[in-house]
Amino acid sequence: MNENLFASFIAPTMMGLPIVTLIIMFPSLLFPTPKRLINNRTISIQQWLIQLTSKQMMAIHNQKGQTWSLMLMSLIMFIGSTNILGLLPHSFTPTTQLSMNLGMAIPLWSATVFTGFRHKTKTSLAHFLPQGTPAPLIPMLVIIETISLFIQPVALAVRLTANITAGHLLIHLIGGATLALLNISTMTAFITFIILILLTILEFAVALIQAYVFTLLVSLYLHDNT
Repeated sequence: MNENLFASFIAPTMMGLPIVTLIIMFPSLLFPTPKRLINNRTISIQQWLIQLTSKQMMAIHNQKGQTWSLMLMSLIMFIGSTNILGLLPHSFTPTTQLSMNLGMAIPLWSATVFTGFRHKTKTSLAHFLPQGTPAPLIPMLVIIETISLFIQPVALAVRLTANITAGHLLIHLIGGATLALLNISTMTAFITFIILILLTILEFAVALIQAYVFTLLVSLYLHDNT
């Protein structure tokens, strides 16, 4: 039971070779580059959503922060499409792997912090020691603020991993319960199946929300350092 429960989180292989790289590259096929003067409805909707999200997310940034718009839009599109594709049956979701999420969070967080120390050195250092701090508390506050700074990328990665993994486990458990209840009570199995459908719809929303939250937090870190 435990082996089957967590089997979907094991990185897939083909002929003994990992195919995670191919899975990560696959979502890019969902966003084709428009080559026509008049786009079809799918591409038009995609471009409208991208422009709407970009306008909302970049509104708080200055000119230096807006140079990150392409990076942030690519990030939210990648995480969102990967999460949604992971809800398909017999598929693998790379964002359930903490190592991958750390691989996204740490470089982006490091880039925002280095940008702050490069362009706003005094302001960045001032975050470690709030104004008016009593002298005896200065060493303790510096340590606390330093720890809180380094926890940010870990919190980014753990939040995304935990939410996506929990949703997949709930779908797997309720789906297994529905099959088991078919031989016991058809009415109970039907009610459980309705719950499964509602949970799946909720997970589609969670997949997009978590992509937005991850990108929004990176955007806020960037805003604090530009």
